[in-house]
Amino acid sequence: MSAVPIALPHHRYDVVIEAGALERLGEQLRPLASAPSALLVFDQAIADTHAPVARASLARAGYETVAVPFAGGEERKTLDTVRGLYDVLLAQRFERRSPLVALGGGVLGDTVGFVAATFLRGVPFAQCPTTLLAMVDSSVGGKVGVNVPQGKNLIGAFHQPVSVVADPRVLRTLPARELRCGLAECIKHAVIRDPALFGWTRARMPDLLALDPDALVELVARNVAIKAAVVIEDEKETGVRAHLNLGHTFGHAIEAAVGYGRILHGEAVALGLLAAASLAESQGVAARGLRHEIEDVVARAGLPCAAELPDDARLEEAMALDKKVAAGKIRFVLPQRVGSVVIRDGVPVAAVRAAWTSIRR
Repeated sequence: MSAVPIALPHHRYDVVIEAGALERLGEQLRPLASAPSALLVFDQAIADTHAPVARASLARAGYETVAVPFAGGEERKTLDTVRGLYDVLLAQRFERRSPLVALGGGVLGDTVGFVAATFLRGVPFAQCPTTLLAMVDSSVGGKVGVNVPQGKNLIGAFHQPVSVVADPRVLRTLPARELRCGLAECIKHAVIRDPALFGWTRARMPDLLALDPDALVELVARNVAIKAAVVIEDEKETGVRAHLNLGHTFGHAIEAAVGYGRILHGEAVALGLLAAASLAESQGVAARGLRHEIEDVVARAGLPCAAELPDDARLEEAMALDKKVAAGKIRFVLPQRVGSVVIRDGVPVAAVRAAWTSIRR
């Protein structure tokens, strides 16, 4: 078993990464949440596969479990969905010690986490990610929230889980497109902090796409370790945690402008990585060739290197609503080289538009 500890000043939890870990979910959770009842929110797509495993594990640990299916993607990550989950919790008289368990991808985890952060001013919750993207990124770090028409994740909170249980076996049922989306976040982590991981990911890409179990465990563990180190250093994103937004300023604008679900989050991040690299080269932050180096790994993962995008005005409008805007200026995380990034604001509009052009089909 691989366990990556997240040790914050006010809270500690483990990210457990092990084949078969989902079968021991209840065993992991029981010492951390002592109430008799638990709420399990699960992705409808895994209703007949992984949800019964999780529910049986919770039952063995003595929980009376209320199970609620969650169907849909980003379009369901809304305050209306949150309100519906509040109704379930209130009808079932859930208590402050009652855990909420999120079994699914990042959209589900973010939504359930926001419910956990706000119901009774905060109840325990566990993340059980069933997508690669959620395993290496959204399930770790405590960022929770929902979307509104104006933009992604604009309503949210920081609420750390009591446990994260990542079972690579569940990735066997993950659609290939979703697996590739997770690889986008892995590439991002490597560009931010770990040149060795970047090279390893490029070399092992065929094994990762083939769902080699040993390669997947190593991939998840190494990426979680990077995310953990950043979160421990800067939980509330006042400094280096902003580096994790590499590719996301462009990516979130793509999702908002194109329409959630048409381009998936990981695909948008991959495009955002390339746009950020192009912008870094044009501004002299990075040497020529970095964009090509990143694009090579993005392409090996089967991720898009270009897409049909709306006009610049619509993209700029979406970008202006980004959470990272400060004093009216958009802050860009730009790669200097593989393993190092910087934050820049005041970037000329013409340069940003050229970066958009670099990923426009």
